[in-house]
Order: sequence, then C-alpha cells, then structure tokens
Amino acid sequence: MKPLLHIAASVAELSQAAATEFVRQAKEAVQAKGVFTVSLSGGSTPKSLYTLLADDASLRAAVPWNQVHFFWGDERHVPPDHPESNYRMAHEAMLTKVPVPPANVHRIKGEYPQAGHAADEYEQTLREFFHPAAGQFPRFDLLLLGIGPDGHTASLFPGTAALHEQARLAVANWVDKFNAYRITLTLPVLNSAANIVFLVSGGEKAETLRAVLHGEPGRLPAQLINPTRGTLLWLVDRQAARLL
Repeated sequence: MKPLLHIAASVAELSQAAATEFVRQAKEAVQAKGVFTVSLSGGSTPKSLYTLLADDASLRAAVPWNQVHFFWGDERHVPPDHPESNYRMAHEAMLTKVPVPPANVHRIKGEYPQAGHAADEYEQTLREFFHPAAGQFPRFDLLLLGIGPDGHTASLFPGTAALHEQARLAVANWVDKFNAYRITLTLPVLNSAANIVFLVSGGEKAETLRAVLHGEPGRLPAQLINPTRGTLLWLVDRQAARLL
C-alpha cells in the first residue's frame, strides 16, 4: 500500500492529528479484539503527542486506557530514570498522568549490565504477549517512529548489524557513533505492524526527510520501513516538509 503523507502547519497541529489517529485506532482495535497494542518512540515530537494525550481532557477521556498495552520500539542502554531513557520520557509525559494499569506497560530493561540480556528478555516478553506462530512476528496495532539526521529509525542506524536481522524480534545493536549499544526491534517486527506512523518535525529534518521519501531507495534505514500487511502514514510539519 502506498504511504500517506500529511503535512501539518505546526508541531501543535501535527500532535493533534497524531492524537486523533491514536484515539481512532485505539477504539477500533478494542472494539474488534478487546486490546490495543502500541509501540512508542522516543524524541521530542512523540513527546508532544504523549503530553497532549495526557493533558487534553477530551482526548484522555476518549482513550480506553485499561485495554491499551504499551511497548517500545527501542531503548538506550541506560536505567529507566536516566535522562536519555525513552521509557522515562513517555512515563513522565503521559503514563504517570493516565489510568493505565502498570501491568500494561512493557518496557525494555536497559539497566541490565549486558544489553543482550535486555534484548533477550524483551523478545521473550513479546513472544509471551503476542504468541506469534513459528516463523511469524508480533503485529502491533500501532507503531510510532521517528527519523534521525542520518536516516535511522528506532535504533536501526546506517551500517549496523541489526539491519540484516531476519529472525530475532529484538537485538542489542552496537552503534559506533555513540560507542554504545541500543536495544531495538528488528525490521521484520516493525514491518509486521498493522499501522505505522512516522512523526517528523523541524527544519533540521528537511533534508533527511527528502532523502528518505525521494532519494535512492534502500540507502537509509528509514527507507526499509515498508509494512507487509499494513498502512504507513507520514505526519510531518511544514518545516520538515519544506524541501518536498
């Protein structure tokens, strides 16, 4: 299915559009099967979405929080209270402000000394929750992603080993530029999602966004996001879209 592109006038408008989409998909999933599974992203643009969902009374009331299960697309190799933790950002911006049951929050335990241990445990968590058949992958109802200046998404960075993983659900991916591991979902898991939404804002992302959407295919990790049986929506603000 061809990706959809929605250009918002501002970050505020982008966040509102993303929140509307979140609520719509949550209601549809819960009505269809009693549960809504969402994989969260780090970054400032998703943070604006999380804050809106928690602080806007009408939006907060519209989300069936008891039936929402939160996961993460990637995590830094840091404790959950670390300033760089993706979990901490979502926890402070949204999860502490809404009535979501603690058992519905499935974080990546980046505090483990070995990043591979965190990836292994997270993979087991995914298998126990989704129960994918042999050779199949978990299917998130909604997967939120962003892009970095180098075209990475989740923690799939250019030139890293995780880009080639076809069997694992989650891996510890060594990233030379940070001299550190990142724990990330793999491409087969990301591309198995029912709905993928990229959130991109800011003029500093304009060249990268143009390269991802209109550059030579397959050069950047974000270009490898192509859902096998789902929808792909790009929600971008006007500044990020200025070179399209």
